[in-house]
Amino acid sequence: MPCALNLETIQDLLNEKRGRVHLLGVAGSGMSGLARLLLERGVSVSGSDLKETTTVRDLCGLGMIFHQGHAREQVKGAALVAYSSAITPTNPERTQARALGVPEVRRADLLAALCVDKKCLVIAGTHGKTTATSMLTQVLRQAGKNPAFYIGAEVPELGRSAAWTDAEYIVIEADESDGSMTSFFPSSCVVLNIEEEHLDHYESIVEIKEAFSVLFEQTRERIIYCVDDAEANGLLQQNLRGIGYGFGEKAHYRILNLELNAIGSKFTIFRGDEEVGQLQLIIPGQHNASNATAVCAMALELGIPFLAIQSALARFGGAARRFEVKFFDKDWMVVDDYAHHPSEVRATLAAAKSRGYKRILAVFQPHRYSRTLLLKENFAHAFDDADLVFFTDIYPSSELPISGVDGLTLPDTVKAAGHAGVVYSGTLAGVKTDVSQQLLPGDMVLVMGAGDIYTVALELAADLKIFRKVESLVEGRGVLKAYEPMRRHTTLRVGGPAQIWLEPEDEEILGKAVAFCAKESIALTMIGRGSNLLVKDHGIRGICVHLGRKHFQRIDIEGKFIEAGAGVRLKEIVFAAKKAGLGGLEFMEGIPGNLGGALRMNAGAMQSWIFETVASVRVMDREGSIQEIPREKIDVAYRSVPLFRDHIALSAKLFGKAEESARIQDTLAQFSKKRWSSQPAAPSAGCTFKNDETIPAGKLIDELGLKNTSVGAARISLEHGNFIVNDGGAKASDVLALMEKVKETAERARGIRLEAEVIILGE
Repeated sequence: MPCALNLETIQDLLNEKRGRVHLLGVAGSGMSGLARLLLERGVSVSGSDLKETTTVRDLCGLGMIFHQGHAREQVKGAALVAYSSAITPTNPERTQARALGVPEVRRADLLAALCVDKKCLVIAGTHGKTTATSMLTQVLRQAGKNPAFYIGAEVPELGRSAAWTDAEYIVIEADESDGSMTSFFPSSCVVLNIEEEHLDHYESIVEIKEAFSVLFEQTRERIIYCVDDAEANGLLQQNLRGIGYGFGEKAHYRILNLELNAIGSKFTIFRGDEEVGQLQLIIPGQHNASNATAVCAMALELGIPFLAIQSALARFGGAARRFEVKFFDKDWMVVDDYAHHPSEVRATLAAAKSRGYKRILAVFQPHRYSRTLLLKENFAHAFDDADLVFFTDIYPSSELPISGVDGLTLPDTVKAAGHAGVVYSGTLAGVKTDVSQQLLPGDMVLVMGAGDIYTVALELAADLKIFRKVESLVEGRGVLKAYEPMRRHTTLRVGGPAQIWLEPEDEEILGKAVAFCAKESIALTMIGRGSNLLVKDHGIRGICVHLGRKHFQRIDIEGKFIEAGAGVRLKEIVFAAKKAGLGGLEFMEGIPGNLGGALRMNAGAMQSWIFETVASVRVMDREGSIQEIPREKIDVAYRSVPLFRDHIALSAKLFGKAEESARIQDTLAQFSKKRWSSQPAAPSAGCTFKNDETIPAGKLIDELGLKNTSVGAARISLEHGNFIVNDGGAKASDVLALMEKVKETAERARGIRLEAEVIILGE
């Protein structure tokens, strides 16, 4: 059994600084804040966790000793070991602490011991605590009180999530999730709300209320509570130390004249019948007006002047992941929020709606199997204010799966409740792709959840910032799109979005884009007509450049030479040559790409190759410099030209031979007949595999009996075994799975390792 200590004993140990305090899971938001308090108080601290983070490195800068991973020997020399509810008794360091007789304490007990000699102001509730705690800390700072504080998230205005000072006050965000808020004996507390939550720890709302009741009994002075919350009001309306706030008529501190707007809110506070003054916030939503009123009530009760309260709250920009705006401009807003409970989701969406955007695209990551199961019906209408709702799989947060509960549980529930815009995306990559494909000017993307869903908001915001930089670079000279679906630009008709799609007006704009990518370390991908291209379902990062504008589609003929831009379709070159009486290029008529793409892969057909007709090529390097290179200085291989790994084809000079128009037409007719008799008409990327030295790939696939084999809507053509066709709605993953099936069969049956001829790009 753990060697338990009471608060006085822990405090004595801290005051006398008798040895080192060892913190398990020190990289977590709760434990890292505690580490900072201890270090700033002068206590010797060590800690362990699975990964070293930026926060851990900052703590090491304050003197903490960090151990990556959990090992028994790391407890040696510690006077005290602290753990959170996420650290189980079987953790090797906890096991060793018990073996050595080193006392173990919960994180909350150690935090409570730090508060004993201070006036402890506790903020409690099912949700909204981080925002309210941050607000109160800011108000006390504005009033010159310089409080110590401990908050569950980083707060930009405060510069951190925790700080120790020698002032009389400490402001604490109490964690009710594991019942540890009962460790505190505050001088005053605020209770924002009490709802069914954390039912992995509590049996029911009855147990939750019991835990809050213990906290109230241990509070020495006032309890500020929300009269609009049924459970809080029920527990405290008869309590002599209770002081109610809210919209209700019986509130001692009452909100009137609330105005919600795109910036935030404005409202008036009354104390009884007396007008206290007006508050204006730059964070949105009715729920934040309520949180601010709770803070105002507490501060006024502590004797803080209203002007200081008003000034601090007017500048408060919010805590990390509490309606945190990651991107904002004339077209889009991307917001990240910690909301993971139905009430939080509903309130956050209401705040989003007040911003006045055309549509709200909500992205939600369900948190824990137990919460998903027990609050499923509460979630049914929580997303009503969203135009589209995208769901990921459940973030387990160390929970084991529960039978019958999975990523489809909430989407199915919300859809059954009548919401028409529900999308199940599964993975984080999948949800980002799905959202990006729906994004329109005038949209707000609201990302919500308590797991790792915040990365989606970060990535979307980063993408849109880069898009705006490229937009200013291009200055309207060309076509520029964000998240352009690559299925529109491949002959196979599959593929996720290009992060940025650019069709530069001319070589000057192309050069600027190339230089920008080199400077910013952004990937640049050249896209022709997509005729030999397979783009994966999550698309292509960086800038995809297509030379489709007029400047790159010129054809000039002088004598036997044909000079063509990289964007010209091969078919157009063939017919321009025919018109000029030049033959020898007829084989290109059936290749569905443009000249730039054909040059990059030395495209061929009918036993002929593009570089057999090339005299020279104009290219741009990845720094924007242009040169013309004669054919004899260009290395060429089967389906590969190494030059174009780091150069972009701008144009080429081809040569033909004098030929009668009728003879050219006869050759074209023969090639066309042969092609249409052996190749499918359905969307494809051309030949899928390179021919093996011993047998053509199409013949091999035919002999293996794989024709007409399918995965999803991708199928091996009956006309030609080396063509995979899209029967309608195929995904890149279908095509890749079918390719893998062919490769495995060929190697198992014939010992032949097929290589892809189609170019595969993307994530």
